Amino acid sequence: MADNGDNDSQHRVNEGDYVVLKRGDIYKAVQIQKKKKTVFEKQWFFLDNAVGELYGTTFEVVTGGTLQPRKPKCIESSADAKEAGTDNRNILDDGKSQKLTRDDIETLKEQGLKGQEIVQQLIENSTTFRDKTEFAQEKYIKKKKKKYENSVMVLRPSCRVLAMMYHGREPGKICHLRYDTLAQMLTLGNIHAGSKVLVFETCAGLVLGAVMERMGGYGSVVQMYPGGGPVRAGMESFGFPSHFHDTLHEFPICHVNALLAGVLDTEAKDIDADSGQANGDKSNLTQTDSEKAESKECSPDTEDQCMETSTSTDPAADKEREEREKLREIRGQEKKVKMEEKRKKLAAAAAVLEGRNADGLVIASRFHPCPVLLGLIKFLAPSRPFVVYSQYKEPLIECYTKLREQGGAVSLRLTDSWIRHYQVLPNRTHPVLLMSGGGGYLLSGTTVATDTPKMGPNRGEEPAAKRLKLTETTEG
Repeated sequence: MADNGDNDSQHRVNEGDYVVLKRGDIYKAVQIQKKKKTVFEKQWFFLDNAVGELYGTTFEVVTGGTLQPRKPKCIESSADAKEAGTDNRNILDDGKSQKLTRDDIETLKEQGLKGQEIVQQLIENSTTFRDKTEFAQEKYIKKKKKKYENSVMVLRPSCRVLAMMYHGREPGKICHLRYDTLAQMLTLGNIHAGSKVLVFETCAGLVLGAVMERMGGYGSVVQMYPGGGPVRAGMESFGFPSHFHDTLHEFPICHVNALLAGVLDTEAKDIDADSGQANGDKSNLTQTDSEKAESKECSPDTEDQCMETSTSTDPAADKEREEREKLREIRGQEKKVKMEEKRKKLAAAAAVLEGRNADGLVIASRFHPCPVLLGLIKFLAPSRPFVVYSQYKEPLIECYTKLREQGGAVSLRLTDSWIRHYQVLPNRTHPVLLMSGGGGYLLSGTTVATDTPKMGPNRGEEPAAKRLKLTETTEG
């Protein structure tokens, strides 16, 4: 709990912080910015008044899109439901039991009535509310509050909250990774402060952020990424302080084989020759039509004439050409700076990986995990855990078979994640009707040192001994 003194500033919302808005089972991650309109569940409001309030505070959206902290009130549902029926079989749902029309409800909203007052009006104008059972009345009130109460809760971002947000809104972005499966990955991977962890994921940075949160800013994390650059949208939603980012390194997965072979040159200027060539081709394609016309018209025979016309006439064209050249120089300098920063990051990550003494490996991607696992497991020190997530079990079965064949891993386990939500209410405790059907599969294990290859002459000795024993019995 937060203290009442000055030390509770870390538990309060500050400008620029990343927060998670919650309404019912719907979540959304936003950044606190003053005078910026935020849209959440078809409703817009400003988050200015949330600054300085404690995390977990519930706000009501009032007129003008401003937030007002909700005052704690006693539960009035018991008073509303003091008169209840004993049976719902005689209630006919014909749509005529509510006296208030849609226009009447909109009029109440324009008059400035709050959601709780509108719900009270709906209860008073319902002809069948008193005949419903007590349970049905509570369900009716809960349904109407969810529809008409304009309340929103501001939460601090965490691994569980963000995992529930992504799984509820866009599960495809995180490969349908459920929050209980993510918790098992952190446990099986032995993620803790001061460790060196390799992460390869295509879950919008959610797994990376969960690993960094568990490490607490101590140790080092190397993100292996495919493509042109790492994706960290989910990690940025955690709102980590600056010293957390100092422990984060990035390394392209396409350079893993070169690093393992010892031929990776981090000082080479053409480390991204392909991308540089693509950018150069793109800059050539963006050449203006006027430049193309000048290059065509100014042939060697008419070069002097073209120079005279370009210098003597149309000074606006000369000025435009100079501005274009300056812009090209600026872009070239910016490109050099970016390439130098990328080269430094690559060298720093390569220095971390060259020791091959990482403490853990976490893989969760949409790609086939077998080649990735067999390549990255070589960077782990002996007796270190690794965990691989996949939405389907067949790729993990192939990984399991490959690891058993080549050796170097023990305690291999292929598990299935399963969870069930329950509604816990008096006389109404039962499993939730709508729930997740599957949470994916996990392959975990521990690395071991292998001095000699598994395939060798010792493998054939056991069958030879059996044949020898059979020959002895037949001769006797």
